[in-house]
Amino acid sequence: MPHKMTLTGSATGPLREYDRYVAFDMREKGSPSAPKGLKKSTFISYTVFVAKKAFNKTGLTKKSIMHEKILVQGEPTLDIPIDECPGEIGIICFQITVLPNKNDKEANESKDKKEAPQEVSKAQQEVAPTKQEEKQDPVSQPIAKEEKQDAETVQPEVKKTPVQEQKAAPQKKQQPIQPKGTKDVVNFEDIIVPEAFLKTRPNPVKTEEVIEFVKRTGHLDKPLTIEKESKILKDGYRRYIVAKTVKMDKVPVVYA
Repeated sequence: MPHKMTLTGSATGPLREYDRYVAFDMREKGSPSAPKGLKKSTFISYTVFVAKKAFNKTGLTKKSIMHEKILVQGEPTLDIPIDECPGEIGIICFQITVLPNKNDKEANESKDKKEAPQEVSKAQQEVAPTKQEEKQDPVSQPIAKEEKQDAETVQPEVKKTPVQEQKAAPQKKQQPIQPKGTKDVVNFEDIIVPEAFLKTRPNPVKTEEVIEFVKRTGHLDKPLTIEKESKILKDGYRRYIVAKTVKMDKVPVVYA
């Protein structure tokens, strides 16, 4: 009976289109611990092959597949030519599913909680002026006294204006630290990876070392080298893979 496999994660490279199917690369990390006496397992790279009809039903695109978390179920194969299968293991996909984004779900729940108190506060503000007008309505009060009350009502509003403007002023965000030699910072999704890089397999041990460095410092150890106009990657494919793995929105670069 064929061996079944299940993969979860995002694509680590761009989508490649063929006549009747599409292909993209994924990878999964091994167990953090191994039985005593055995070496710790490292990353394993996979190349997933999906029929175009099944892929189109997911709603994924060339850009979104590198940011969405997906689940792939299929069978391993070793009969794919190396130029079409840069991964260590090829996977014939029988089912592909887009998984919900946990961060988006938490953000929506947090937004709903914030909107509820704001609606209550707005309702209280509308009721407060109504009560104040009822106190000022009696005809028996002299006109001069009413004018004095109006002046006292305006003064607190003038005093509050600077405070409200101070709260509304946007706070400057602190720019993240970049590695030495960085000339610019660009969007990760704008970088184009040549086919020659996609056919290579960076050393997984060294790749893991760079990932640990990013988790410890918050930035890459070296910038990527790209062409300024075309944004084509010229050097630093390992760090491109690391940036994708830790989901960096922007990456440091130098221009070739």
